[in-house]
Amino acid sequence: MSNGSSHASGSSTGGGAGHDDHGHDHSHGHGHGDDASTRTLALVAGINVVGFVAELAGGLLFGSVALLSDAVHMLFDALAYVMAFAASHVATNAETSDRWSFGLHRLEPLSAFVNGALLVPMVVFIVYEAVQRFIDPVGIATGPTLLIAGFGLAVNLGSVLVLEGGEMSLNERGAFYHLLGDAGGSVAVIVSVLAVEYTGVSVIDPITAGLIALVVLWSAGKLLRGSGAIFLHRTPFDSEAVRTAIAEVDGVTGVTDLHAWQVCSQITVATTHVETAVEGVDRESVTRQVHDVLAEAGVDHATVECCPANTHHPHLTAHDH
Repeated sequence: MSNGSSHASGSSTGGGAGHDDHGHDHSHGHGHGDDASTRTLALVAGINVVGFVAELAGGLLFGSVALLSDAVHMLFDALAYVMAFAASHVATNAETSDRWSFGLHRLEPLSAFVNGALLVPMVVFIVYEAVQRFIDPVGIATGPTLLIAGFGLAVNLGSVLVLEGGEMSLNERGAFYHLLGDAGGSVAVIVSVLAVEYTGVSVIDPITAGLIALVVLWSAGKLLRGSGAIFLHRTPFDSEAVRTAIAEVDGVTGVTDLHAWQVCSQITVATTHVETAVEGVDRESVTRQVHDVLAEAGVDHATVECCPANTHHPHLTAHDH
């Protein structure tokens, strides 16, 4: 949830509900951040494609199912980053219009959800390969496998450094979780290869692959929960606390309606209807203060309706809010 200025329209008229424009800029102001996010995702995608090719070749040539599973993990991550890059690029360059009032920023959670879903078949593949190695153990070429696994770890850590720092978008957070899992997988491969070499217990390799599968499944859950919360319009802040803060604004006698949701991880939208005393209230001032409360809660685009108390609001009763 980003902390931006609240853009809104509200009413300062004494009669009833209205939406007078106060001259706020309704552009969402995410252009520079989205451009940086797009470039970051493109760089991470390129790095991981190279890492995948190296680990896949090593896993096939040198017999380590743990290395092969880590390579598949990196493949799906690379695909995820490519999809995230494409979604971010399109959303950044698509202008808002009457047809697409928030541009195409909704592509961000869609891409993140698809990426999370793609991790599930990867887990199935890793577990299948691990079971096969339980049944029919394969000898591992220790030196080359360690070299490839070390290269994979360097790729993952390099990607983490690219992403780390500042506020991350949903797709960048998804990539970050993937990369942490990848780095852990590479470390696990190195440890398992050394363990097999010095103990002679070949079953350690498929066990390690199974542990990597659990890490992948955890990553998928994080990504699916985050993107699902946006799709299902979960309120991105404590609504009771925000209602209380709005109710404490001078002149407000009640908060009859408050809704908030996210278009993407960087654009939070809210609408609220507040009641004021019938006389002696500067509703323009009330509206500005309510915008300030919403902005502190992380809202980027807000619509505030300010009306005298005891005014009939058929649009509220019709939707039974």
